Amino acid sequence: MDSSPILDVSDVTLRFGGVTALEEASFSVKSGELFAIIGPNGAGKTSIFNCINGVYKPQNGSILLEGDELIGERPVTVAQKGVGRTFQNLGLFMNLNLIDNLLLGRHLQMKTGFLSGALWWGRAKNEEIKNRQKIETIIDLLELQPYRYQPVGLLPYGIQKRVELGRALSMEPRILLLDEPVAGMNLEETEDMARYILEINNELEISILLVEHDMAMVMDIADCVMALDFGQTIAIGSPKEVQGDERVIAAYLGEAP
Repeated sequence: MDSSPILDVSDVTLRFGGVTALEEASFSVKSGELFAIIGPNGAGKTSIFNCINGVYKPQNGSILLEGDELIGERPVTVAQKGVGRTFQNLGLFMNLNLIDNLLLGRHLQMKTGFLSGALWWGRAKNEEIKNRQKIETIIDLLELQPYRYQPVGLLPYGIQKRVELGRALSMEPRILLLDEPVAGMNLEETEDMARYILEINNELEISILLVEHDMAMVMDIADCVMALDFGQTIAIGSPKEVQGDERVIAAYLGEAP
């Protein structure tokens, strides 16, 4: 793993009126690292994601993607710079099939115009063939072959979450933000998703920033863990270090051990 950070979040403060969602949050994700953020509901985990990909603009701080400032950029620009994301609530097009949903993740790589694309001729035809080849590798990686032509809305929830992951992957991100990727899943689905996340991290060498409530999964797969409570960092370190931190235990249980 490269020791240089791909993402550097420094002193980020986010306020909504008199409510402070994040207070001087700071951390860095190394190139190739699987970095997890944990914390109770309302701790500020999703707010960090929204600041990184341009949905929120924090009042203070800096967010650098390999030295390139992201604060102030629009979400589409952040995506173009290489930040992919999944969401807590599925944002799939349920009436479209698997292939069409994955192709939507390729729109930033498509250069042909509307007319040539509609005619499917020349450069537009070659571009779509190339993009379909790209998503076939994702279908194979995530073992989605049986669902290729099925409307996504008819697929089981666990498969839909996998499709959402595939769509983010189809953007060819430099860093992938996963917002509660196993929420609502049973044990078997959670184990499968953990395996896919590790394969993406190790085989594709994509850095991952993970927000998740499933502590067993987080402690099993993460390289580094940061704990948040009321928008403040209370612990950061290896999974074992954070798991045994009294401040983390107090944040989850309401009292120190």
